[in-house]
Amino acid sequence: MQLQASTDLTCLSGRHAGQPSRPLRDRSLGAVPWAFAILVLGCLLLVGTVTASQAQPQGRAVLADAGMVVSASAPASQVGADVLRDGGNAVDAAVAVALALAVTWPEAGNLGGGGFMLVCPPDGRPPICVDYRETAPAAATADMYAPDESTLTHRAVGVPGTVRGLAVAHAQYGRLSWARLVQPAEQLARHGFLVDHHLAASIHGVLERKETQSDERFAELRRVFEPPDGQRWAAGQRLVQPDLAETLQRLADGGPGAFYSGLTAELIEAEMVRGGGLITRADLASYEARLRDAIQGQYRQYEIVGPPPPSSGGIAVVQALNILETFDLSSQSRFSVRNLHLIAEAQRRAFRDRALHLGDPDFVPIPTHLIDKQYARELAASIQVDRATPSLELAEPFEMVEESPETTHFSIIDADGLAVANTYTLEASWGSRIVVTGAGFVLNNEMGDFNWVPGRTDQQGRIGTPPNVIAPRKRMLSSMTPMIVKQDDRVLLITGSPGGRTIISTVLQMVLNVVEFQMDLPTAVAAPRQHHAWFPDRFDLERGQDAVYGEAIAGLEDLGHVVRQTRQQGSAHSIWVDPQSGVYVGVADERRGGAAVGVHSAED
Repeated sequence: MQLQASTDLTCLSGRHAGQPSRPLRDRSLGAVPWAFAILVLGCLLLVGTVTASQAQPQGRAVLADAGMVVSASAPASQVGADVLRDGGNAVDAAVAVALALAVTWPEAGNLGGGGFMLVCPPDGRPPICVDYRETAPAAATADMYAPDESTLTHRAVGVPGTVRGLAVAHAQYGRLSWARLVQPAEQLARHGFLVDHHLAASIHGVLERKETQSDERFAELRRVFEPPDGQRWAAGQRLVQPDLAETLQRLADGGPGAFYSGLTAELIEAEMVRGGGLITRADLASYEARLRDAIQGQYRQYEIVGPPPPSSGGIAVVQALNILETFDLSSQSRFSVRNLHLIAEAQRRAFRDRALHLGDPDFVPIPTHLIDKQYARELAASIQVDRATPSLELAEPFEMVEESPETTHFSIIDADGLAVANTYTLEASWGSRIVVTGAGFVLNNEMGDFNWVPGRTDQQGRIGTPPNVIAPRKRMLSSMTPMIVKQDDRVLLITGSPGGRTIISTVLQMVLNVVEFQMDLPTAVAAPRQHHAWFPDRFDLERGQDAVYGEAIAGLEDLGHVVRQTRQQGSAHSIWVDPQSGVYVGVADERRGGAAVGVHSAED
């Protein structure tokens, strides 16, 4: 794959209302040192052509040679780039970015949630996944919820894992001190930052919901995020969070354990008591993040690295790629009826196995055949190229849980090639909407990702299987899919996305767009996305892409697919590494905003 001559070199960060701690060094080719400029121009002369069936680039590429950070927030991306400039590595930057996003993107960036960090060392050491998924409190039981019970309650909060997970990653790989990595987030919270229009819309959206305005559970959310003029948030206004700044200062002074004991833990427990939640200081003190072996697969000549259970993403993407590898996809255009059909059928089968088999590996056995090539050939043989397989023919449906699309992902690579893909969440947008009184951060509502009604059959799309039944200290199943693709043992692509179960589909298609259809990164990120989750038996296509799909929609319906056009899917903040030059290309997905910030080896 080659860089296109039309690629815009303007840094995305310059278009967002934030307050970086120092001027950006990659706003244009003129700001890049001459040696690097020659290298970039050499890459750009190797022009790749986009076929008529491919979407034209929307997000703008940022190029650099000594590091790249791409996240949902310009100030957070700048924090990560500054860490790299100060001698930190990609894991140091990931810790700092994750903490900064808790300040600058509070609908999903968090201290009160959990997620997965995929780390791929450049020195031959195996990739590792830091599993910091939330756990059920010790007092949780399998039947503790009514089927229609709200998840916007204290009872829906799982034990947060984010701080412990970041600490484990830092202890394993970090260079800079923990306090140095916490300090930028603390300063952003204490002195404030300028809100962009994405964050303004997010805050306004949650505050204007009827239940948020009327329910006492959300009084602290209203107080902390009340707009400065008493009306509504707008881009350019400053958001200051003094309670969160004090929480972060305790983390800087006392280390990551200060979240799980001491004043912060006391404030969390008091919040639980206030609202009838289950988490105690004993739950917090006993929480552990896990270092797990990454899921590894092979797609043609590419190595695929993803997260293991309790994330379902690594296994589901590798299985779908194994199925698709048996077909000659590149003989037709990316959005041909045949290719869209085959991708949907691979998704249908991967999501079926996800629902049947996957859960917390500390509680349930995970079958080893799911990513086996022979098993994939058997699944591929069940696909008919001229007919959509009704999902009921694969297996009867069973109770499923919905996953919120409000998560956030960031991608980072440093000068040495150490790569990090991190996806973490509060579950729903703004989680439970419960802010810990006096601590300033939002709590998750991840207990909703368990199976609330064991054994109930439902064709409407709620999935929760025996492996995902609630148990004390168990991790709930997740679709978060931070992913790294390697070629010749070198990192080629770092990607991931928010989007609930659609995360798996978005990441699968990002991999296919780059390695199968040879799209450049802006085109791969901008390309329309599709999703089939087995149940409901429906093929979702991103709305507003009629020029790309052409007559494909009618063709899919002729094959028996139930096609629905949906709103935007995911937000794939990604990095591609040019195999010839080693240049890092970062693209922030404009579907939800964000920023890519590069680091150069010879900055002024």
